[in-house]
Amino acid sequence: METSNSHALSSLDHCGIVELPRHRHPNGSLSVVENCGDTPFDIKRVFYLYDVPGDSERGGHSHHTARELIVAVSGSFDVVLDDGKQRRVYTLNRPYRALYVEAGIWRSLNNFSSGSVCLVLTSELYDEADYVRDYDTFLQLTAHKTPQQP
Repeated sequence: METSNSHALSSLDHCGIVELPRHRHPNGSLSVVENCGDTPFDIKRVFYLYDVPGDSERGGHSHHTARELIVAVSGSFDVVLDDGKQRRVYTLNRPYRALYVEAGIWRSLNNFSSGSVCLVLTSELYDEADYVRDYDTFLQLTAHKTPQQP
């Protein structure tokens, strides 16, 4: 896999909450995510986390290329984002709000409520070479940041 300089260019200013289309009806609500303008990228992979103990942490990595939308489809959890210079915590607890995470951002998920389900939509198929799983390596990749404008 060819890696980009996403870690040197990434910024938390490029990440944030995306409101998903929400259709309310008397008998329940519906949110749809499609590759037709609802997302900042074409979705190539979908996975979800569930049965995560409340005191566990998931994530703990960054990506060279993959971008993600993270959604709490049930329950709640926190997502800690880190661009090598600053950190932000997002509490996800609404199924119509997704957190956009660009490539080059370290993410950790914690504080899972009982019965929570975390849905992740990604811009890339799974490729282990796209992952940075060592935080010290991540810090080396982000040491000389030159953030782009959002």
